[in-house]
Amino acid sequence: MTTALLLLDFQEALCGEPPLLRQAALAAQVAERGVIANTKKALDFARQSQMSVIHVRLAFDPSYELRTNRSARFDVYKNERAMLVGSPEAEFVAPLMPLQSEAIITKGGVDAFVGTPLHPMLSGRGISELFLAGIATNLVVESTARHATDLGFKVTVLEDCCASFQPEMHTFAIEKLFPLFSTVSSADSFIKR
Repeated sequence: MTTALLLLDFQEALCGEPPLLRQAALAAQVAERGVIANTKKALDFARQSQMSVIHVRLAFDPSYELRTNRSARFDVYKNERAMLVGSPEAEFVAPLMPLQSEAIITKGGVDAFVGTPLHPMLSGRGISELFLAGIATNLVVESTARHATDLGFKVTVLEDCCASFQPEMHTFAIEKLFPLFSTVSSADSFIKR
């Protein structure tokens, strides 16, 4: 099969419950939009179809030297010793937990391709088409979609499997940006295809 479902940053600190939750506004939008339930439907279908499923997470080594994003916004992680690999806050949320047979990509920035083996992994599997689900829409999903398109992948964003910190951020990305370099679809359409 030449298609893969990428699940991007569905982690406790980003969309889970307190006390691990670090991004309350993002988690609220994820809940309001039903993103976890929609993504679980898409994930279940991908697994039943024996499609490649790849889970991507933001997490850091203890030295934070593998952090690729050096912006001030990312300094908080090092300063607070947050999102360490293996920490509870960096774990995937329970409904979308990877199976042992599914790949996990750990990144030190926003884009799932930067500083990770994602591209060679996809190429090695003969993958040519990607379906993206993740949070935040205008960060990891957008960065990964743009990069994937430039690498030659056919990209589809599952709109109802994404959310951002504010509804207008999500809407702008979905309506104005993604159509320029990808297809926008839904979990139900993904399942029906």
